[in-house]
Amino acid sequence: MDFYYLPGSAPCRSVIMTAKALGIKLNKKLLDLDAGEHLKPEFIKLNPQHTIPTLVDGDFVLWESRAILVYLVEKYGKNDSLYPKCPKKHAVVNQRLYFDMGTLYFSFSEYYYPQIFAKAPADPEKYKKMEAAFEFFNIFLEGQQYAAGDFLSVADLALLATVSPFEVAGFDFSKYANVAKWYAHVKTVAPAFDENWEGCLEFKKYFD
Repeated sequence: MDFYYLPGSAPCRSVIMTAKALGIKLNKKLLDLDAGEHLKPEFIKLNPQHTIPTLVDGDFVLWESRAILVYLVEKYGKNDSLYPKCPKKHAVVNQRLYFDMGTLYFSFSEYYYPQIFAKAPADPEKYKKMEAAFEFFNIFLEGQQYAAGDFLSVADLALLATVSPFEVAGFDFSKYANVAKWYAHVKTVAPAFDENWEGCLEFKKYFD
């Protein structure tokens, strides 16, 4: 199973942790975006959007990390613990995945990426949106150990991949007690967290 990725990418790291949880061995293919490897015809033929992560499972190609997480669990999971079949639990996991994509991860990319890649000044309004995203997540976690309830799910792995670089950036979690508690716990139980953390450290040079 070929996996096109970058170690620093949160979406890529979430797939790596999920694959590890499922006992899937990925044939990792590092893409050098600076060299334009994602724009080569052979990669565009696989993925017309030329994005990472991209998974190739036999003759099936899939991109968008959260779609990949669900595919891997539904096809290769020995049970449904990471992505329950119960409609209500299933829906909550989906909601958390979409929250990660559209709110929390988006807030990180909107605030930090212009500073990292365009040398733009920090935007205080975007910082407020980042804080608001953490406030929402803190509310979601009230009275429960994991993102979608009392069980580790793919939502936790996706959110863990997103939250980890906030630590590298020096973001203060102390105002969000539920998030801080969740993060401290989940990083001890998530498969391949060490590899996730190594990828996060690629951002450290931008924050030192």
